[in-house]
Amino acid sequence: MTRKAICPVCFHHCALAKGQTGLCRARANRDGAVVSLSYGRVTSIALDPVEKKPFARWQSGKFILSVGTFGCNLSCAFCQNAAISQVGAETETEALSPARLAELAAELAPRGNVGAAFTYNEPLVGWEYVYDTAKLLREKGLLVALVTNGTAAPEILETLLPYVDAMNIDLKTWSADAYKKLGGDLATVKGTILRAAKSCHVEVTTLAAPGFGDDTDAMDEEAAWLASISEGLPLHISRYFPRWKMAEPPTPLATMEKLCARARRHLRYVYAGNC
Repeated sequence: MTRKAICPVCFHHCALAKGQTGLCRARANRDGAVVSLSYGRVTSIALDPVEKKPFARWQSGKFILSVGTFGCNLSCAFCQNAAISQVGAETETEALSPARLAELAAELAPRGNVGAAFTYNEPLVGWEYVYDTAKLLREKGLLVALVTNGTAAPEILETLLPYVDAMNIDLKTWSADAYKKLGGDLATVKGTILRAAKSCHVEVTTLAAPGFGDDTDAMDEEAAWLASISEGLPLHISRYFPRWKMAEPPTPLATMEKLCARARRHLRYVYAGNC
């Protein structure tokens, strides 16, 4: 019987037979080793305002070259980027090596670009591409940002953090049971926030999706926990709109106001997004 290979990248630790692809669709067992399928394969690239990531208290007024590949190890019914996060190697991509990406970021510096952000899909399912590019960006004096769901294994996080300047981490819900419905794990995300906050600038985003991030009492608990790390840790509460598999109407503005008010009991910097 052929032994399966265990993927070490996230808490799922997929056990993959030869040729099998993991839950994230971006990693597979090739000849007994789990490798990235998305390395250097870009689906999305744009020069974005830093605030769009979102970062409210890091490099304000600047731009950052934002890059996405494909795949994600969660399956959120409200995903805003399902066209790239919920697909695999069959999707259309363009080749972009770490060296070329770093060069492009440097070429855009005169336009206010400060570096590169790995975003749009879950970047850490293809962490090798992030790692190789980040080292080259740092050599050029450029900054590195991650927009992530925060579920990478601690070992991966430790490898990357020396080369990361800022992270926006999704904290999708304060309920461990609700996180399981998304294919995620609350404890892992909390651990990522705690660890990253010791090494780089961290901001957190919670989408006020129905049944996940729209409960005011849960938001009170979430904000209190974030404040235990730092009262100055910025929290973005984003308004939900129907996406992918979720058709419920947008988060009422009154709910957004209540969520932000609860969070501001504990945190100095609370931002309402998508309003």
